[in-house]
Amino acid sequence: MNQSSISPANGGYGAFSTPVGIPLPAFEITYHDRIFTLGSCFAENIGKKLQDDYFLSFINPFGVLYNPFSVSNSIRYLVSDKLFGEDDLFHLGSLWNSFAHSSIFSATSSEETLQKINSRLIAARDFLSQTKVMMITLGTAWIYEDSETGKVVANCHKLPSARFNRRRLNVEEIVGELSEVMLQLREQIPDLQVIFTVSPVRHWKDGAHENTVSKSTLHLAIDELVKKFSFTGYFPAFEIVMDELRDYRFYDTDMLHPSAQAVDYIWQRFSDLYFSENTRKLKKELEQLRADLNHRPLHADTIEYQQFISSVEKKKNGLIENYPFLKDRFE
Repeated sequence: MNQSSISPANGGYGAFSTPVGIPLPAFEITYHDRIFTLGSCFAENIGKKLQDDYFLSFINPFGVLYNPFSVSNSIRYLVSDKLFGEDDLFHLGSLWNSFAHSSIFSATSSEETLQKINSRLIAARDFLSQTKVMMITLGTAWIYEDSETGKVVANCHKLPSARFNRRRLNVEEIVGELSEVMLQLREQIPDLQVIFTVSPVRHWKDGAHENTVSKSTLHLAIDELVKKFSFTGYFPAFEIVMDELRDYRFYDTDMLHPSAQAVDYIWQRFSDLYFSENTRKLKKELEQLRADLNHRPLHADTIEYQQFISSVEKKKNGLIENYPFLKDRFE
């Protein structure tokens, strides 16, 4: 390790580990900064960690997005003034759906679906306008194109596979598409920093080789983007799982998704890299406070528990007194 990179302070998980050195970024993240996470379910994991530790973060306003084109399409909407209309929806069974969104936005009426979609979009735009860091996690280079419109869909909503043309993007397509939206983002938010990651979740339905080719395509594209744009960087979540945590005990029961322990470890590596010393100190205090606030006693009517509640409230008020900006985050 040299002064321009950082490895895990404890050397990873014991002697049988390959620590991943990470180049130091040109910026730090503090509790005053807004962080926008976009992309695959790994973006959801990190976004949830940020929210749990009382950071200002916004997670996937379109739902989980896996491929680079769906990510770029969502960014194009975020930097525009467009809203979704009924022409952007389709009716299937009892539900109205959007090809640009996950099924969490679907509803039994078009009005409700559009209300969910557009209210989330408006809130995301407002947050993004003051965002310092956007974290984009790409999951796969495979896309599904609607054969009726030629458009890339973010979610097939269980329509028959014959409706879609499935193909793998190449590096040039990904770099070209994401380059355009990087320029749009930077034009609207001049101080924005972008962190790219590749999801460590394996897409096994295509087989081991195709998963490797897909992930490699994403790596090559991101490498080109980081070289092209000085305000972008790469966080090696994929490499940390593959090398530092090269053991099935760090996977969930499906043996494809990282376990909670693995996500915690990646979160620690991310914190050590991007958070200032003061931010890490406050984060530790807030994590303890959250654990106290979430404590559920066996006997809530005891004097001891009432004393505990009083001490927790005193701790929370003390943190708010020292860091007034936290007040809104406890409401």
